[in-house]
Amino acid sequence: MGQENWAQYSDTSSKRMPRSFSARIRQAHRWIAICFVSTVVANFAAMAFGEPPAWITYAPLLPLFLLMFSGAYLFVLPYLSSRAR
Repeated sequence: MGQENWAQYSDTSSKRMPRSFSARIRQAHRWIAICFVSTVVANFAAMAFGEPPAWITYAPLLPLFLLMFSGAYLFVLPYLSSRAR
């Protein structure tokens, strides 16, 4: 296979398909989960040095609520698509 034929198989080709809304929500859910885990780790690390400030204590709440909404959407999505058929 020549070098010019690899473009059709690689993700870096210029002809990408537009991502659907549910795929974007799924990707955002993954990144929010990374943010949530990092804020929880920072919270525990701050607790090792004594009483943490309030903003560190409450920092995991925003990603947690975003995860709740995106997770609920991803949970309901298969049931909604099966009813559409």
